[in-house]
Amino acid sequence: MVDSEIPNGKGHPCIEVIEACGEWFVRVVEEDQGLTRSFELESLALAFAEGQRIRLQLDEFVRL
Repeated sequence: MVDSEIPNGKGHPCIEVIEACGEWFVRVVEEDQGLTRSFELESLALAFAEGQRIRLQLDEFVRL
């Protein structure tokens, strides 16, 4: 798990799902912080992203 600050102040809440080198990453941005979690299985990454989408009351998450 990696926490980081969002440059230039507050970020727009969003969720991104990214596949790289056989690993799945979910980045959750809210307020002025971002959280990135990695998963070995796509299904676990998508389930986590969906849970965060519901928590943040977003319409969708982005798959990059």
